[in-house]
Amino acid sequence: MNEKQSSSYERDMGNNFFRASTKEFKKIPGSPIAYWMSATFRNAFIKGESLQSVAGPRKGLATTDNSRFIRVWSEINFSDIQVNSKCRSSAMHSGKKWFPLNKGGNFRKWYGNKDFVINWKNDGEEIKAAVISAYGGGSYTKEIRSEDRYFSDGITWNALTSSISSFRLTDYGAIFDSAGSTMFPKDRTDCLLGMLNSRVTRESLYAINPTLNFGAGSVGGIPVIFPKNDSIKKHTKQLINFSVLDWNSYEQSWDFAGNPLLPPNHRQVKLNACYQSLRAHWRSVSLEMQRLEEENNRIFIEAYGLQDELTPEVPLKEITLTCNPHYRYGGDKTEEELEALLLADTMREFISYAVGCMFGRYSLDKPGLILANQGETLADYLAQVPEPTYMPDKDNVIPMLDGDWFADDITERFRRFLRMTFGEEHYEENLRFIEEALNVKRKRNYSLRDYFLSEFYTDHLKRYKKRPIYWLFSSAKGSFNALIYMHRYRPDTVSVVLNDYLREFRAKLLARKNHLEALGISASASQGEKTKALKEIEKISKMIAEVDAYERDTLYPLATQQLEIDLDDGVKANYPKFGAALKKIPGLEAKDD
Repeated sequence: MNEKQSSSYERDMGNNFFRASTKEFKKIPGSPIAYWMSATFRNAFIKGESLQSVAGPRKGLATTDNSRFIRVWSEINFSDIQVNSKCRSSAMHSGKKWFPLNKGGNFRKWYGNKDFVINWKNDGEEIKAAVISAYGGGSYTKEIRSEDRYFSDGITWNALTSSISSFRLTDYGAIFDSAGSTMFPKDRTDCLLGMLNSRVTRESLYAINPTLNFGAGSVGGIPVIFPKNDSIKKHTKQLINFSVLDWNSYEQSWDFAGNPLLPPNHRQVKLNACYQSLRAHWRSVSLEMQRLEEENNRIFIEAYGLQDELTPEVPLKEITLTCNPHYRYGGDKTEEELEALLLADTMREFISYAVGCMFGRYSLDKPGLILANQGETLADYLAQVPEPTYMPDKDNVIPMLDGDWFADDITERFRRFLRMTFGEEHYEENLRFIEEALNVKRKRNYSLRDYFLSEFYTDHLKRYKKRPIYWLFSSAKGSFNALIYMHRYRPDTVSVVLNDYLREFRAKLLARKNHLEALGISASASQGEKTKALKEIEKISKMIAEVDAYERDTLYPLATQQLEIDLDDGVKANYPKFGAALKKIPGLEAKDD
């Protein structure tokens, strides 16, 4: 520190004591008391252009009623969603109702968090009317801000965060709200995004607003100094591309094409070998992203002259790829624990994709969504995939029971899917690999059926943000369970569940009970066989009583109603219409953010 600097900024390391001139604070937008910043860092706010002048960060809209106007994209008709509009005019003339909404979300850099859509039909006429009504008249611009920038390419970020800032490219025709504010660079977008996800920006933001509330005003004060090094653009493009591929490898993306275990570049006859190939790829991508981010940091640290203050290192937990277990699970877990969690989740995602194929949402023969609109049928599927490798369920009801009571049971259907995708030769070995991977709690005699009965639906709720697309009809204690696909629901679906599955299940239970009772009095049966039969009779009798009550009190009355649903209303409005017939979703009634 030179003599001139020491007169305005001093620090006694031994006593953790700082002395800084109040004039120095005025260099930082808002004049925060950032006493820990060096003179070099404070001078960057004078030397650099403000982000406000370079990219014009904007605060987004507020609907006044998110439950009415915002949906998770997967819960509505996909044909009603318009992505990649580039202006308000093209959006309005599309005739579509739903458009992507940037709404903040999880800590994720470069690309992603494309979870929500907003009702902006006819240039947002319903939302604008609702805002005017909420304020008792006046202009809708009280809450509908920055309309001139809707659908433009830019950079979005999480305005509210509990830890680290994260900025992402938005190039898919989105609107933005106050939690997912957006900026619109005049040029050099790639270079600016690289800077925003650097250590320099993180420290700048913390100085401007240590509360971690990064609104458009705070972000607009970031000092921008572009380096002379041209490699930033190339690095950032690669980082974006890695993040795009990662985001689209999971069902939460509307650009999801298929499960990553199945493409030819990782496909092998043994699932274990297939996963190891995929895992090696994920590891190499994560390490390459880490290298690129650290190189970006070095370049920006040098451009700001902060080599003596900041280091370029980026921990693996900050490499925001879903396939990176250090980021996905975090905490203080060991490498072994992280690998076990990633393997288990990869098998869960494979199973989820298989269930999607069972219902016709996906197909092994065609990438992307197949049936994703209300009321579509098997005929609609066959129109797109005339000769399917794996035929979806015809009646949109898949039983999920403790035992092989139905030929189209979900467990049996998955077994056929596994044979179809990885062959017959190593089927048993592949099935064991899946079961062992899923059994993270190391339970005894754990099977694929155990997973379906006890964990599948919980996983589904988590994957789809408590807005499930598969709905579980379930009796009080779970003796009877049947899964349907919400988009293929029809008013007679409950009757199909009742007549073709619940009553059929009861008949099979009764037949089994009669067989056991005959065994219990058979002269040829041993005492051990009779004792075992009596125990099973008691269990089946309780199951029959449960099924009878479920039919009498819940399913039969519901079937007579022939309920209609409208996907536009969302899961939160439609799911409760079925009351106790469906598995309860904890927190479904919670108010939307």
